Amino acid sequence: MTPRADLGPLVPVLFGFAAFQQLRAAAELQLFEYLVQNGPSTTEQVADGLRLPLKSARKLLLGTTALGLTERADDRYAPTGALRDAIDDGTWPLIRNIVDFQHRLSYLPAKEYAESLRTGKNEGLRHLPGTGADMYTRLEQSPDLENLFFRGMHSWSELTNPVLLHGVDYAGVRSVLDVGGGDAVNAIALAKAHPHLRITVFDLEGAVEVARDNIAAAGLADRLDVVVGDMFADPMPDGHDLVLFAHQFVIWSPEQNQALLKRAYDALPPGGRVAVFNAFADDDGRGPLYAALDNVYFTTLPCEDSTIYEWREHEEWLTSAGFTDVRRVRGSGWTPHGVLLGSKPDA
Repeated sequence: MTPRADLGPLVPVLFGFAAFQQLRAAAELQLFEYLVQNGPSTTEQVADGLRLPLKSARKLLLGTTALGLTERADDRYAPTGALRDAIDDGTWPLIRNIVDFQHRLSYLPAKEYAESLRTGKNEGLRHLPGTGADMYTRLEQSPDLENLFFRGMHSWSELTNPVLLHGVDYAGVRSVLDVGGGDAVNAIALAKAHPHLRITVFDLEGAVEVARDNIAAAGLADRLDVVVGDMFADPMPDGHDLVLFAHQFVIWSPEQNQALLKRAYDALPPGGRVAVFNAFADDDGRGPLYAALDNVYFTTLPCEDSTIYEWREHEEWLTSAGFTDVRRVRGSGWTPHGVLLGSKPDA
């Protein structure tokens, strides 16, 4: 029987795990750095430069070229434009951190995706050491994995926060409360981009310890504070005219997100604002592809209800909490990150 269907478009999906391993191997072996430093190179030169058997260099270069990561001309290989740009502008080390994050933290748990869909639980946790019903509790028991997680999240924030830094008008803002601010990556970036802002990072003790060190290293201790607390149980620090939730609402359930917004509303003065910064799914349920694929991670690992929600769902939560003048600020990069803003009505 001759198959009728053209299943060529299925190849990138069927071998998606192998495509990632081609990228990971290139990153670990520093193929792209070698090609940038040495210029277009032959297979033999790559083998010698990376200390690989010739047959291994051939396999690696076939993989990266077929995937569009390298290009071949006159028997010599070079990174494609996007990879070259990422190395030239300093983005590539961030991508390498994320590749490491995906390989060491997300890869094995992802195979539990179907089971997680079946049970409605984050079944990928079985691949992380320790006990606890969420990823964060288990990471606290594995310092090496926790450090890997912070590096990966820090890199994602640096890649995606331009919309937060430059897409929001901070002219009328004096003080920002960064709820769940982690290692202070966004707080530090905001403080550097907007020198008039004072920012408080509000998070659990483990995260705040890292934030303190990063703030001191950035020389911003005079403008950035930290407060230890549980965002769901402890009073939110008041005295701020903007409450920021960065990469938080993809973690929690709709009910928890609504509760956080209500707590923020109560902590804000009249006229204060809230900003929700994270990745968003399209309202029509068709994409984007980034959100659809990233949801494998959110379904299998962080918490039972983690997911990338649609824009309109966030807007419903904001309105339900009492915020008005809700508006979207879309990012212009290759990820579907953006900011949703809402205002507390004047008294």
